[in-house]
Amino acid sequence: MAAAGGLPHSLLIIPTLAESVGLHVPEHVLFTWFVMLVLICMSLLVARSVSMVPAGLQNFFEVIIGGLEDFVVANVGEAGRRVFPILATIFLFIWFMNLTGLVPGFDAPTANVNTNAAMAIFVFLYYNYWGVRQHGFGYIKHFMGPIPALAPLMLVLEIVSHLARPLSLTLRLFGNIRGEEIVLVLLFTLAPVVSTIPMYFLFGLAKTIQAFIFFILTMIYLKGSLEHAH
Repeated sequence: MAAAGGLPHSLLIIPTLAESVGLHVPEHVLFTWFVMLVLICMSLLVARSVSMVPAGLQNFFEVIIGGLEDFVVANVGEAGRRVFPILATIFLFIWFMNLTGLVPGFDAPTANVNTNAAMAIFVFLYYNYWGVRQHGFGYIKHFMGPIPALAPLMLVLEIVSHLARPLSLTLRLFGNIRGEEIVLVLLFTLAPVVSTIPMYFLFGLAKTIQAFIFFILTMIYLKGSLEHAH
């Protein structure tokens, strides 16, 4: 049976090891757990060796998180600091899952639609939670538009638009990552070394961009829910 990204099941390291010990878990779940473990271990290593002069992993995380925080505050305002921990987690989590597909014997969990759907549903619930928390019942005004006479029509359109957001987030990430994984497998089959080495940089950049797009869209949805309706 082929994996989500196109690799035969027998070539995937973690699922093979899991089955050898009698653990039957979907491949994308195993690789998601693996990425979670990697991020947790990296975080613990950084926490144990925090210093005033950052180096190594601390410097790596400070550059990424600091840059993302500045970006969020510049676009959302000071209110963005309240939701930034979730935004940063989403970016790092998706980024590492995307890059996992570039490691021989591994597969990107985001090449499976179920992984992306779970994250998209979380984003949908999270930004609406903040909308209700920030505005209470007045959050309904975000769905009614600026013209009272058109409020019933706008309410229907806005509800449909918001319900389409999880689908859009899911399919955009899935389509891009799954496509890249398939192309990489095909290139490796046709020209194992010559074609794949140059493509690693290009695909690594593309996977980073896809994680950033998911991050930006989540930030935009949160910004809309935090702002007052006009």
